[in-house]
This record gives sequence, structure tokens and C-alpha cells, in this order.
Amino acid sequence: MPNPVTDRTKLRAARRIVVKVGSSSLTDGHGSVSVSAIDTLTRVVSQLYHGGAQVIVVSSGAIAAGFKPLGLDRRPRDLATQQAAAAVGQSRLMAQYSESFWKHSINVAQVLLTAEDLMRRTQYNNAFRSLNRLLNLGVVPVVNENDAVATHEIRFGDNDRLAALAASVVKADALFLLSDVDALYDGPPTRTGARRIANVSADANLSHVTVGDAESEIGTGGMVTKLQAASIATDAGIPTFLTSAENAQAAIDGHDIGTWFESRGQRKSARNAWLQHMAVSRGQIMIDDGAVEAITVRHRSLLPAGLIGVTGTFEAGDVVEVVNAKSMVVARGLTNYSVNELPAMVGKSTRQLRTELGPEYDRVVMHTDDTVIVKQTTLTR
Repeated sequence: MPNPVTDRTKLRAARRIVVKVGSSSLTDGHGSVSVSAIDTLTRVVSQLYHGGAQVIVVSSGAIAAGFKPLGLDRRPRDLATQQAAAAVGQSRLMAQYSESFWKHSINVAQVLLTAEDLMRRTQYNNAFRSLNRLLNLGVVPVVNENDAVATHEIRFGDNDRLAALAASVVKADALFLLSDVDALYDGPPTRTGARRIANVSADANLSHVTVGDAESEIGTGGMVTKLQAASIATDAGIPTFLTSAENAQAAIDGHDIGTWFESRGQRKSARNAWLQHMAVSRGQIMIDDGAVEAITVRHRSLLPAGLIGVTGTFEAGDVVEVVNAKSMVVARGLTNYSVNELPAMVGKSTRQLRTELGPEYDRVVMHTDDTVIVKQTTLTR
């Protein structure tokens, strides 16, 4: 089914949309959660909802909501205190969302995820089934990273990425990123002469764009994380709109504000989105330039003749990264061989391998159907 959201004026046409709002857009000048900000957000979401859309809200703010009750005046730096603030703040945040949405006759559900929940294929599918069922029951899921148990080592890192992955999981028509910045600019917005970039085409090169990435006292996201989220979503075939929370109403009304990121071709399957962005890689397969062209340009399967070397600890069926001779990741996919089998196959044709090792080696290293291409995005900070 074609995506009904073809440009910025068609946001109201979305049948399924993910709206992400950051901590800085939900808090007042003292770091406390702003009731008026949540009321404004829910009013905009309710218009989409009552217009026929299924909506997921990805909301930061749990840690910020725990500041005041714990007597803190800024975001804690140590993990244990962050987790404590999140545990206290999440219930307060959800209570406010429930109250605000109920004014518009909308039920909400709390959905807390960790990166590990989406790393494993079975749990990834479970997340889809749960979110999909909530949406079909007319509920607005309010999704957040489970900061009370997430660790520095295994986490999404920011809710921008979580929002993009959620959009991919539920096959959303659009991703709506609400920030404290009204658009992407060709330089720091505070710099004299900085110009808004209204549209980012599917094949755009953003290497000329200079962005900052400093964390605020309230949240963790910066423009870099938002561009990474837009890249994840658009690569999955989901157009993305970036603007400030205060411009949300004008955005859904189709005004020329913010930045619109075009989707890259057809919608990607949930399986391929999982392969590219969430599945844990167990190792790397290095290939030569000819093999790089074969799998990335001609979309062929990876053959043993193109192998240079392997690293890691993996078995047949595991997810691995495919890198070029400069160690740059060009693809990810499911390998048909273990790390112990591949060294003997380096540089050899399948015919040679069939003769030397037996007929069971007469198959590709990685089938094209089990491979996703990794596109490189370059930004200047």
C-alpha cells in the first residue's frame, strides 16, 4: 500500500505516525515537567488521532520529572542517580500524560523498552505485536527507554533513535521529531547567516552541514542524534519531519517550517530494519573492492572469492558486519558459515571449495536476501 504521506503538507494523511518529543521541550526553566507543554502536545496528537491516525508518542522526560522530588537541580551524572530519578519521574510523567490525553477522550499506555528488548529477533517481534495491538485497540502508547534499568553499555542512548526504531517496528507512515530547535540549519542556528534547510532529499549529502552535539542539563540528544534518527527512518522508507515542539500545530497544518526528510525508496521490511539497526553483530567479514561493488551496487550475494579475512566469534546464522578493505562497514547480514569455516575459503571460488572441501561448501557466504546495505552519513561537528 503506497505511503499517503508524500510531502510536508500531507502529515494529516498519515494512518500511523510516531511523534517524538524531547526532555527540553517538556520542561520549564527549572527542569520540572511543564504541564502546559504536555497539554499542548496532547492537543496536537489528539487532532491526528481523531482525524483517523494511530499515534505513538515517544517521550523523554522521566529523569527530568524526578529532579524535583529528589531535591536535584540538574541532571545527575552518575548512572545510579539517573536510574533513581527515572524510577520516580516516570510515574509522574505518565500520570500527567494520562490526565492530559483523557481531556480528549484518549486512553494511553506506558511502554518501557530497553535496547536489549529489540536486539533479539523474538523480542523485537513481541514489541511489534504489543504496540500493534495497542494501536488497533485505539490506545496511544507512550514509549520511553526504561532508564531505571538501562545501562551505559547497552542502551539506545537517546529517544531519537528509539523513535526511529519504533517507527520502523510498527511500519509508520511518518516520523515527527519535536525538539527545542525549529529546523536543521546549514550551521549552528545561533550563527549569523545560518540558513534553514527546508528539504533533505533521499540522496542528499549533508557533509557541508555543521552541527553541534553538546548535551543539555536536561536531556541527552543533540542535532547529530536527530539526523541519525532521520537516517534510520528514511532508510526504512519512512519520511521524517523535524521542527520545534512549539511549531507542532503549524507543522501538521502544512506550513513551510522545519525540515522535511524524504524517504529512501520503498518501505523496508521489519526484518531488514532489525538486521541493519538492532541485531547484535557477532563479528566482521572483510571483502575486496570487487565484492563491495557486487553486493552494494549490483545487489548480488557475497561469494567466497571476495573474502579477505574474518574476525569475531560467530556461527552460521549469526548476524555479522561486512567491511571493506578500509574497515568501513558496508553491509550487515546473516552468514552461512562460522568464523572457523571461513578462513579456509578466503579468495576461492565455490567450484574450488566444492572440490577441496565437499559439496556442502558450494553455497554463498551471505545471500542477498539476508543482506542489508549500510549507507554512510557524514556530518561536520
